[in-house]
Amino acid sequence: QVELVESGGGSVQMGGSLTLSCTTSEYTYDSACVGWFRQAPGKEREGVAIINRALGDIDYMNFAKDRFTISQDNAKRSVYLQIDDLRPEDSAMYYCAARPPACSPLDAGRYTTWGQGTQVTVSS
Repeated sequence: QVELVESGGGSVQMGGSLTLSCTTSEYTYDSACVGWFRQAPGKEREGVAIINRALGDIDYMNFAKDRFTISQDNAKRSVYLQIDDLRPEDSAMYYCAARPPACSPLDAGRYTTWGQGTQVTVSS
């Protein structure tokens, strides 16, 4: 049973923008921490941003503070990741994941439920 579903990835040119979506139909995630992670080929999965869905608290990894924006729509049970000024190094599979609070640190090993991922490819 898939509990988190990502969408919105694609192939874009450098400088473009994308908004990724993570949607769940499970009410159990209404008060969870939802994080966005990414993994490029040959690299470890790294955290990007997190949101505490109940409190709305947000945090970003340092590299993500300028061009990435995490947000949510409670009515749609969705968490979004907007990526602006895309660069080739942003190319990766992007995943959302959930866990009960506490949200930090944004360590993939602490997150227990994962979506299937959505691919982002940025060409120069």
